[in-house]
Amino acid sequence: MQLCFTTENKGKFAEASRIASEYRVNLRQVYRQKIEIQSDDLKEIARFAAKEASEAIRRPVVSEDSGFFVNALGGFPGPYSSYVYRTIGYEGILRLMKRVRNRNAHFQAAVAFCKPRQRPVCFSGIVEGVISRRPRGRQGFGFDPIFVPNDGDGRTFAQMNAKEKNLISHRGRAFSAFFDWVNSRHGPRLT
Repeated sequence: MQLCFTTENKGKFAEASRIASEYRVNLRQVYRQKIEIQSDDLKEIARFAAKEASEAIRRPVVSEDSGFFVNALGGFPGPYSSYVYRTIGYEGILRLMKRVRNRNAHFQAAVAFCKPRQRPVCFSGIVEGVISRRPRGRQGFGFDPIFVPNDGDGRTFAQMNAKEKNLISHRGRAFSAFFDWVNSRHGPRLT
């Protein structure tokens, strides 16, 4: 089974592909600029992107949007994480958190699937954790070097290999829910 995944993020595609392979699904990366609406709701962003892409390429499409939410910063950067990462990086988040005691944060992912001329369906995943005092690790991407998941063993996402991260990550949870739905008796055929 093959499915189009619209993303320009190579790290995101690699993670999603590993999860898909466990469900015997082959993801094909569609290189097209995702039209991303401005919204505080990740599900709304992902649903819009999947719908728009499925209409443009006339094929079923999966899209994903993620956010990094820092409690002490009122949920910032949230759905604007990609922009914040490009402008101030995780170093900027660490500077903002320098004297902050509450280091709780979470990652959230929304995975949307849409066939042409149909309504998209959406699945989400969340992982709670804390922001480390300094970056650790060289794997992963984005804010991974400063995020320590509560469900882990004290390492940041960037200190985990892809398989370890996918078992507990927001993206792993959202894509697993999607592929479980696809493979269920009630799930749709992808073509």
